[in-house]
Amino acid sequence: QVQLVESGGGLVQAGGSLRLSCAASGSISSINGMSWYRQAPGKQRELVADITSIGSTTYPDSLKGRFTISRGNAKNTVHLYLQMNTLIPEDTAVYYCYAWDSRLRGYWGRGTQVTVSS
Repeated sequence: QVQLVESGGGLVQAGGSLRLSCAASGSISSINGMSWYRQAPGKQRELVADITSIGSTTYPDSLKGRFTISRGNAKNTVHLYLQMNTLIPEDTAVYYCYAWDSRLRGYWGRGTQVTVSS
């Protein structure tokens, strides 16, 4: 089992930046890749970025250049980050951390709210 806890959300003005963090604990050695998703009110959850165990990253075309995913490993935990720049009101959503293991089992965090004011 893997536990994920997000932090770093909040209220920011349009044009500002935020850095989200996700701390993974538990069976972290089994983690194959990690992602950030977001879900805006009334919309489906969508992929924001993902990163594999070897550091390969992917982003939707609409977010390339503004968002950057990164990952850091420590002794008993793994940290996932999302640097978000030039935020716009449409980025307002709950942002979720997601991890998958070698058996493709998926784990979700509870999310952190990001609100961008115009």
